Amino acid sequence: MNFHELCKSERPLILPGAFDALSARLIKQAGFKAYFTGGFPTIGARWGLPDIGLVALGEISSAVTDIMAACDLPVMVDGDNGYGDVKNVVHVLHTYERLGVSAIMFEDQVAPKRCGHIAGKDVIPAAEMAAKIRAASQSKTRRDTFILARTDARDVLGLDEAFRRAELYLKNGADGIFIESPHDVAELELIGRTFDVPQMANMLEGGRTPILKPSELAEMGFEIAIYGISLLMHTVRTMQDVLGKLSKGDVSFIGKGVGFEEYKTIVGFQDWAAVEDRYLKPKP
Repeated sequence: MNFHELCKSERPLILPGAFDALSARLIKQAGFKAYFTGGFPTIGARWGLPDIGLVALGEISSAVTDIMAACDLPVMVDGDNGYGDVKNVVHVLHTYERLGVSAIMFEDQVAPKRCGHIAGKDVIPAAEMAAKIRAASQSKTRRDTFILARTDARDVLGLDEAFRRAELYLKNGADGIFIESPHDVAELELIGRTFDVPQMANMLEGGRTPILKPSELAEMGFEIAIYGISLLMHTVRTMQDVLGKLSKGDVSFIGKGVGFEEYKTIVGFQDWAAVEDRYLKPKP
C-alpha cells in the first residue's frame, strides 16, 4: 500500500520517528503501517549534533539508506529545505526515490534551517517555495511519490500567512500540507478543518504544539499524526539513567532491559543462523 492509500485508509496514519535501523525494526515489529525519519532525531543519534543545518543530503541520505535496509515499511523522509534551489530539490527527490522512499517532506525555511520548534528560524519568499514544490511534483520518477509541503510561517509571519502559503503550495502540486508549530488546540482545530487534503500534525515532545492522541487529531481533520522524536527522547533518558547508576557502582539496572534472547530475535539472529545451517553445515 502506498502513502496516498495509507492516508485514506488509516484514521489517522501514525508515524513514529525512527532515528536508526534498530528503531525502524522495532516500529515494524510493533505493528505500525509506516514510519518517519527526520533530521532532528537522526542527526542527533548518528552524529551527536543539533538540527541546525550542519548535515546535508550526502550524510543524511546515507543514514536513511541504513534505516530503510532494516525496515521495508513505507517511509516519509525529511527533505529539509532541499539544500538549495529548484535543481537541488529535484536532486533530493530523485535520490530518495531511487532508495524507495514513499513520501518526502520539503519545507520553506531559509538556509541554514533548524528544527521547527527552535527559535531563530526564518522562511524564504512564498513564490520561491512554490517553485520548489512545482519542480518536485512535476519531476517525480514514480507517480505515487507523496510530496508533503511544510511551512514554518506560523512562528515567523503568523497563521494567516501560513494558510496562504499552504494554499499556494497545494496549487503548485503538493499532495499534502504541514503547518508547523501551531500554538494551541484552537489553532490545531482551525488548521484541521481549513484544508480538505492530507494534513500532518507534529506531536513534538517539548515543542510549542500541545501533544494530543492520534484519535483526537483525526477528529480535527488530520490524516497524518507524527510522533517524530519520542523514541529518541525516551531512549536517551534510559541511557542516562543506566550510565548514572553505573558511574556510582550501582548495577541494579541489570535484568531490567530487554533480555539477551529477546534482543537476538529483534535483530533477526535466527534468520542468519538458518543461513549458516543451510550452507555451512554438511547434510547427512
